[in-house]
Amino acid sequence: MKKIMTGNEAIARGAWEAGLHVAAAYPGTPSTEILENLSEYKDVYSEWATNEKVALEVAAGASMAGARALATMKHVGLNVAADPLFTLAYTGVNGGLVVVSADDPGLFSSQNEQDNRFYASHAKLAMLEPSDSQECLDFIKEAFEISEKFDTPVLFRVSTRICHSKTLVSTGERTEIAVRPYEKNSAKYVMAPANAKRRKYLMEERIAELKAFSEATPLNRVERGGRVGIITSGISYNHAKEVFGEDASYLKLGFTWPLPENKIRDFAASVDTIYVIEENEPYIEDFVKALGIACVGREKLPWVDELTPEVIRRAFFPEAAEKGGYAIDANIPPRPPVLCAGCTHRGFFYEVGKYKDIVVTGDIGCYTLGMVPPLSVTDSVICMGAGVSAGIGFRKAVEIAGRMEKVFAVIGDSTFFHSGITGLIDAIVNKAPIVINILDNRITAMTGHQENPGTGRTLMGEPTHQVDLRALCVACGVKEENVRLIDPYDLAATRAAVKAGYKATEPFVIITTSPCALIKEVIKKRANMKCVVDEEKCVKCKLCLKAGCPAVNFRGGRVYIDRASCNGCTVCMQICPKKAISREGE
Repeated sequence: MKKIMTGNEAIARGAWEAGLHVAAAYPGTPSTEILENLSEYKDVYSEWATNEKVALEVAAGASMAGARALATMKHVGLNVAADPLFTLAYTGVNGGLVVVSADDPGLFSSQNEQDNRFYASHAKLAMLEPSDSQECLDFIKEAFEISEKFDTPVLFRVSTRICHSKTLVSTGERTEIAVRPYEKNSAKYVMAPANAKRRKYLMEERIAELKAFSEATPLNRVERGGRVGIITSGISYNHAKEVFGEDASYLKLGFTWPLPENKIRDFAASVDTIYVIEENEPYIEDFVKALGIACVGREKLPWVDELTPEVIRRAFFPEAAEKGGYAIDANIPPRPPVLCAGCTHRGFFYEVGKYKDIVVTGDIGCYTLGMVPPLSVTDSVICMGAGVSAGIGFRKAVEIAGRMEKVFAVIGDSTFFHSGITGLIDAIVNKAPIVINILDNRITAMTGHQENPGTGRTLMGEPTHQVDLRALCVACGVKEENVRLIDPYDLAATRAAVKAGYKATEPFVIITTSPCALIKEVIKKRANMKCVVDEEKCVKCKLCLKAGCPAVNFRGGRVYIDRASCNGCTVCMQICPKKAISREGE
């Protein structure tokens, strides 16, 4: 059957067709939809893990037991999972184990632009790179076969453009694969130093076999054309084909660690000029140059951002690029991300912003947007969980310097479960008088509303235990009187909690609890709740605009609330000093 599918949908389908048994992930763009789609296949156990390290360890345990297992994550998630990843390269597998790394060239939704192909060469893992949705389906099936044949985890590297673009895919049926028997083997799976040393020798033998496979596999193929030779992989292959067409020959690499040394040498000898076209780092280019083969790549291509046909055309054919291409009919204004109208985080940031000596160490999630004017309160965002940990370090430095800044560490509910709990414990044990603010909107919001340990439901839709954030904080050692649970839409309660935290001399926790404004049930409940401005009372002081709500505007000399956006959260109404804003029906 033929279907139009995104790369993520095709990966999920291909894994199911390959007889996958267990899948685990932490949601992160651009990889999120893989597990969301897999959860629809009920013969696969799928779960949202608390973080990527846990996801990979769940998959590793399933593989050890003999099941085919999959762990998926965005590129920075693999940093979190790197600890088990490197050791699993030593242990090998029982059932096939595939790890999807979804890289983000162009930083569309990420804090960095790292190139995770280097994880394969560093950890010494077989790696595959598909170029379209059909290859996503075909290659993921091949990845499980390679994993079991060579006793190795396989890194499956995709990128934003592959994950989210749609192409036509021929689908098949599921191949039922029996879970392999498990035999106790501590020499293989217990990585004590003596065992690990023996496994390292076996891993080197495996690498020699993988090198031979790389030379022979049709995953690496040559397409004959002109005397210009292009070595490429992933989405860059499609872009290069669009620019160079049939006037070039291509070495299209789908199995990219180990790279095929002899195939590259033979290809280079058959053409006059070699171009290496790849995104981000010169991963392939450096390998080609190390073989003593002259090639052109990064000196023409940009070091930053994703590649497009236009970028490649400008790099290699600048004169043609200036004459051709597509013109844009209108100058489209930029649309930077902002907190949604009615966002549960807005009132909290508004009240924190009143203090000019508060430093806000932020985290990864919607609340990162606390940095956006007019709120402008967030001072740092590093990685998942660093909002708490960096806040501890900042406060210690403040104490050493004899300064007076108060640290408010901001983290979301899902991110807190992911990697904030350890920071909380650190703050308690080391007596850091910071305020840890857990903004609980009852969902993993920025990645598209996935369940987490605080929602009470699993990825597969089953009811489960709902972790109590307040009880968890108290159990970790925060004094009960130092934990405030508030409704962030209630500005008076929020103001009182922020003030109490500001004055606290011990670790203090504020938990704002209200469901995300974009949850379907919330949208339905507030469908007819709209705030309106009484123009006779409005003095045009514009204080309501300081909340930064996109539904509240000043145009034509008056304050205007967009009914299509407003959901009646009342934050602007509570800010207005003249009571000029009211909610309809009240």
